[in-house]
Amino acid sequence: AAPHARVPGLQGHLRFNVPMSRHTSWRVGGNADRLYTPASLDDLCAFLRSLDADEPVHFIGLGSNLLVRDGGVRGTVIHLHGALNRIHLEQRRPNGGREDASGYGVIFAEAGVSSPKLARFAATHGLVGAEFLAGVPGTVGGALAMNAGCYGHETWEYVTRVLTVDRNGELARRAPGEYRVGYRHAELRAEAGDVSNPGLAPLAPRPDEWFVAAWFMLPRGDGAAARAEIKRLLQRRIASQPLSQPNAGSVFRNPPGDHAARLIEACGLKGLRVGDAQVSAKHANFIVNLGTATAGDIEQLIDRVRQLVELKTGVRLVREVRILGERP
Repeated sequence: AAPHARVPGLQGHLRFNVPMSRHTSWRVGGNADRLYTPASLDDLCAFLRSLDADEPVHFIGLGSNLLVRDGGVRGTVIHLHGALNRIHLEQRRPNGGREDASGYGVIFAEAGVSSPKLARFAATHGLVGAEFLAGVPGTVGGALAMNAGCYGHETWEYVTRVLTVDRNGELARRAPGEYRVGYRHAELRAEAGDVSNPGLAPLAPRPDEWFVAAWFMLPRGDGAAARAEIKRLLQRRIASQPLSQPNAGSVFRNPPGDHAARLIEACGLKGLRVGDAQVSAKHANFIVNLGTATAGDIEQLIDRVRQLVELKTGVRLVREVRILGERP
């Protein structure tokens, strides 16, 4: 096991030289210098305040849209899944007004909550619209950061407010209008301000700011039908994706008006391998680890697929998977 320690005054868990292959769905990656699992949101804020100003900081959830290079990660990785896991129905709207009876409910979920858990929680409480999140293999934090979506819906359709934290451990509530949100993308606008205290002068956007929670507004509806839809979507996912093998979900974004999987398959690239990394025979936009793949194998295969698709079709695929760390 990696060496670990308690930080004086903090409740979370700090470990050193942690193999990131244990924390990514591809099961590859070198060691992180340090990995911190916070005990709570307050604990996370206190930990961030304890860091040196030049310490590199990286946030991860389930590691399901992430390739960590074999040389590992310098600095500190903050692991939110299983840590920031509070989820509940709100009695008040995030802006302070009463939740009305007009047919909507609000769910508060911290960034470490899995997207499928949020989908099930909503359906259980008679709220509909979040069923698609059952098909997103990540956390709320990751879904916010990349506007995750599938089956015709995207995360930010239902976001009514977010909570963020910066390098100084300072929290801020932000409105959706403070972000430029697009396909697999959510970026803080340059003119955004802190809206947690209306009437005060707006603050400039702060560097190194991460999502730690969000409020989702969903219409009330047939919870049983929503649960049935979740079951149907999961069956569809099992039938179409190589879930029995380590993977990181869709590797490339869909180009406008087309699908990355269709292009890759049309180029005859299903089954293409580099080492033990392989383009899935079940879904061409998935790369699977056959057992002993390295991060280098996977990255080479990603680059090879992109080159071949561009050569044969003229379309340059954009990588959806995030790459973190250093080459050996």
